[in-house]
Amino acid sequence: MATITPDELNLLIEQTYKVENEFNELKASYAHLQDTVEKVVEFLPNAIWILNSEDSTVFLQNSHARDLWQLLKMLEYKEEDYELKFNGRSYLIKSSTYKDKIMLSAIDITEQKRKENLATMGQMAAHLSHEIRNPIGAISLMSSTLKKRVIPENIPIVEEIQRSVHRIDRIIKATLMFSKGVEAHKKSFMWSELKESLETSIEYYGYSKEIEFIFPKEDFEINGDKDLLEMLFSNFIANAIDAIESDDNDEGRVEIHHKYKDNKHIFYIYDSGVAIENEKELFEAFKSTKVKGNGLGLVLSRQIAQAHDGSVSLCDGLQKCFKIIIA
Repeated sequence: MATITPDELNLLIEQTYKVENEFNELKASYAHLQDTVEKVVEFLPNAIWILNSEDSTVFLQNSHARDLWQLLKMLEYKEEDYELKFNGRSYLIKSSTYKDKIMLSAIDITEQKRKENLATMGQMAAHLSHEIRNPIGAISLMSSTLKKRVIPENIPIVEEIQRSVHRIDRIIKATLMFSKGVEAHKKSFMWSELKESLETSIEYYGYSKEIEFIFPKEDFEINGDKDLLEMLFSNFIANAIDAIESDDNDEGRVEIHHKYKDNKHIFYIYDSGVAIENEKELFEAFKSTKVKGNGLGLVLSRQIAQAHDGSVSLCDGLQKCFKIIIA
């Protein structure tokens, strides 16, 4: 049996330590690589699953995937991308394979789909509005002529026709403006001018209950687009009237208060009607809880305020109160 000399033993020990160090370095490098991959997967905005192809167990996933663990049960490997609905949201599913792993990805496209649907609805509504506008103009003209010729007993019927035409005209204007976008052409005018237009609009709107309207009594100058601001306030007043009409009381009240602060006009609009049913959908286009509504009034009102470097929001802690800021 050959004996190992001390020098050979030392050399063997050195080689063993060298192999061990290289193994530890390789192990640390692998751990670093694995940690990097996990961080990259976690950083991605979509849900990612990496499965073992043999038994479909999860090899790696990010937190978005863990939150959607029930969705994983519905997924299947397909060569082409496909869409899937889960818990009221839409997801784009992508899948691929690499060696013994299956990779699945779920991208939340709910907002994208909503915008696409809104764009389609807006185009359809704009087309219909153009088609309706001409006959509505003719009806309005003929009703004005008819009012001068009918017997007094029939005047209320003609006035109801005029109110209905006015309501349709408001819907058409709102729809066309929504499809084209809001652009403000500002110039100075007095609040009293806007107030007079609003009072005329109220007469045309029509309502059955005794409603008290309280507007700011002081007169002040506004730099803005009068037609757009008339639409903004008319929308809120119309909503207030409808809320009061839906209430059990025989009378109601609509109040508009004003203050000027930091070079901005701040309005508070309050009504005594029924409470708001769903605050989250207040400013969602084409969503309305009213029978008379088309779901564009508040959306356009916010856009008009933003076109005036302002905003529209609910008053803090107050029911049925809106805060409107116009710069």
